Amino acid sequence: MADNWTAAPPAGGYPPNYFKANGVYYPNWHIYKGRAPSSLPLGMISHIFYAFAHVKEDGTVFLSDEWADLQMDVDGTKGCLNAMKALKGSHPHLKTIISIGGGAASQNFASVAADANKRANFARTAHAMLVQHGLDGLDIDWEHPSNPTEGHHYLLLLQTIRQFLPEHTYILTSALPATKWHLQHIPLAQCAQYLNFLNLMTYDFFGPWSERTGHHSQLYPHPSEPDAPSCNTAIEYLTRPPHNIPPHKILLGVPTYGRSFIGAHAPGMKFTGHAGEEGTFECQDLPRPGSNVIRDRERGTISCVGGDAGYVGYEDGETVRGKGVWSRKRGLGGMFYWTGHGGNGLVEEGFRGLHGG
Repeated sequence: MADNWTAAPPAGGYPPNYFKANGVYYPNWHIYKGRAPSSLPLGMISHIFYAFAHVKEDGTVFLSDEWADLQMDVDGTKGCLNAMKALKGSHPHLKTIISIGGGAASQNFASVAADANKRANFARTAHAMLVQHGLDGLDIDWEHPSNPTEGHHYLLLLQTIRQFLPEHTYILTSALPATKWHLQHIPLAQCAQYLNFLNLMTYDFFGPWSERTGHHSQLYPHPSEPDAPSCNTAIEYLTRPPHNIPPHKILLGVPTYGRSFIGAHAPGMKFTGHAGEEGTFECQDLPRPGSNVIRDRERGTISCVGGDAGYVGYEDGETVRGKGVWSRKRGLGGMFYWTGHGGNGLVEEGFRGLHGG
C-alpha cells in the first residue's frame, strides 16, 4: 500500500479529518531485541511515542537509558533518538513524541505535580529535551492520579506544560488507563482542553490481578458479564456527560500482546496461573500451538484455548481492522499501539480500518 500520508490529495482535496492518527509506542529497550525504529511500518504510522523518559524528585526530566537513546549504533547513526529524527527526513509526515513515566516509573509524578516549582522544572527540562532532539511533543504517562487532590495536580501539571509548550508549536498527549476506577479522580473535561490526544489504554482489562478470566482488550463485554470493562464502555464514559470529551481527542489503545490464563477455557472462569512473559504472549506468537481459536465478532474478540497457555485473549488483523472501522465511525481521533512491534501487520490493518481501505 502506498504511503498515504505523503501521497498527493485527490481532486477536490480530502474531506475534513480524513486522516486519523495511527500512532505506536516504541520502548527504547526494543533496540536490544534488534527492533530498530526503521523496522516500524512507517508509511502507516502518524506518531511515534518514544518510551520512556523519567522524572526525578525535583521535577527534572531525564533519559532513562542514554546508551540506547544516544550512544549505540542504530540505523547508521548514534542512538534511537537520532535514528528517529533521521526517519523524519524520509517520512515527513511522522510526528515524534517523548513519553515520560510509564507504569514502572510513575512514582515521582504525585510529588512533582503538587509543587509549583517542580512543575515548572518539569516543563522547562522537558521542553529542553524536545529542542535538543528535534521532537514534536510530549506524552505524560502518569499511572495514575489516585485521589481528587492528585487529579487536580495533574491538571495543574498540564497547564504548566502548556506555558512552555504552546499548542501551535508542540503536541501534548497523555496516556491514561481506561476504567472508571482509574479515571474517576481526574477532571477530564478540563484536562482535555490542554491535550491534543488522550491515549486511552483500552487493554489490560483483565490480568494476574483479576479474580476471573476475561479478554483484556475486548471491544464489548461478554454477555455473562455486561458490566465488565471494555473499549465501548471506556469511550462512553469519556464522551458522555459529565466529561463530554470530544471524540476526536481520543485515541483507542490496541495491544500487540495477549494475556494468558492457565486452568481456564472461557471468560468469567477462575484460573490457576499464567504462561508466557509475565503472563503475556506477543500477538505474532498467537494462537499457541495445539490450541483452538475462538472468534466472537459481536464482541470484536479473538482468543485461543488450550496448548501451553490456557485461555488467551488477543488481537489479530481482523479484530484490529474492525477496531479501526469502529473508531472511525465513532469519530475518534484514531488509534495507538503498545507497541509498534509484535503484531504481524496489526498496525497496517488498523490503518486500513481507520481510513476505509
